[in-house]
Amino acid sequence: MRLRPFLSLAALIAAVAATPAAAQVGSIMGQQQQQEEKPAVRSEPNAVDPGVPQPGEAEISAIENYLNGIHTMKARFLQTANDGKSTTGDFYMKRPGRLRFEYDKPVTDLIVADGLQIHYYDGQMKQASAAPISKSLADFFLRKNLRLSGDVRVSDLRRDNGLLFMTVVEAKDGLAGSLTLGFSENPLQLKKWRVVDGQGQVTEVELLEAQTGIDIDSELFHYYDPEAKNPRYNR
Repeated sequence: MRLRPFLSLAALIAAVAATPAAAQVGSIMGQQQQQEEKPAVRSEPNAVDPGVPQPGEAEISAIENYLNGIHTMKARFLQTANDGKSTTGDFYMKRPGRLRFEYDKPVTDLIVADGLQIHYYDGQMKQASAAPISKSLADFFLRKNLRLSGDVRVSDLRRDNGLLFMTVVEAKDGLAGSLTLGFSENPLQLKKWRVVDGQGQVTEVELLEAQTGIDIDSELFHYYDPEAKNPRYNR
């Protein structure tokens, strides 16, 4: 799994693969081209409070089990780019292999992972591109058996601002970029993620009104060109 340049995740997500098309797909959890610009305040982790009990291996195991237990998810999202500009929309995920980022108008961009490829439609340029899911950090979320070891490693784990933050990096190249997940506790729930690419560019996605374990129509994960008069789905 390559962090570079997938989340150039959003997000999900500045770091997909080293091709122009993949760099566009990298917007899923990274820097999405902004068509509606709204200033936003980014919530960065502060220095660790010595009075707050800090997490360890038990929390890592709990997070791994929690993420593996998510089979479907639907949420509103707020995506904040490195320059503080923000966009909103709807996020859908169906593991393994499928997700969708649908942006609120007037933004017409679209991101769909269909189980094999992750597709990005640039509404401003009216162009589509795609890359294998395995070449993007989306693979971390979407793989059938998610593990916080092997090709990724946990580089930081802390409690801050009422959330539990876990940062993962590529095991072979920790300088390629990082993905930080933020969770509420009791019960454990994914609230946000932050991506830092190899050049230090930061993108954050906050999940709102998240629902898990719900039925989601598989048609949402069949990408087609929004400009096509008679769309042909990638079944």
